[in-house]
Amino acid sequence: MSDEKQDKKDAKKQVPLRLSKTLYDELARWAEDDFRSINGQIEYLLTECVKHRKKGGKDG
Repeated sequence: MSDEKQDKKDAKKQVPLRLSKTLYDELARWAEDDFRSINGQIEYLLTECVKHRKKGGKDG
């Protein structure tokens, strides 16, 4: 795969996300505990959920 194609594959999408203050505050505390940014924590959690879903054989 060319470097340009790999860069496009690895590029991150920006997604606007609305969270309640309560949920945001909980994620912020969790992120701090894990030494991550809030964005990094959300990305980590979503990645783990997708992995878990794939392991369970559910794909849609």
